[in-house]
Amino acid sequence: MSSNLDPAIAARLKRGPDGLVPAIAQQYDTGEVLMLGWMDDEALHRTLTTGRCTYWSRSRNEYWVKGDTSGHVQHVKSVALDCDADTLLVKVDQVGVACHTGARTCFDADVLPVSQ
Repeated sequence: MSSNLDPAIAARLKRGPDGLVPAIAQQYDTGEVLMLGWMDDEALHRTLTTGRCTYWSRSRNEYWVKGDTSGHVQHVKSVALDCDADTLLVKVDQVGVACHTGARTCFDADVLPVSQ
């Protein structure tokens, strides 16, 4: 699939075999980790140019803009590439909940025990 992503950015990305990069959404002002989504080059381009998080749905095989159906929008504040260039950190201002279950974050319902 062709993309309008800046070629300099595209050249830096290390994608999985499916062409996707994990994108961690984090609340910009509190550091709260909200969710994990997947982006290809076009989803990243749309995220960078619209100011709204666009993800690739692996189950539906289509792009989705966070909040278009739920109203729980993610306004992008910054996007960073990790040191290995294989993960994105998207700092957002989350409106409403981030998780499809209705929870604020996808990471608060099933905390695993850790031995000390």
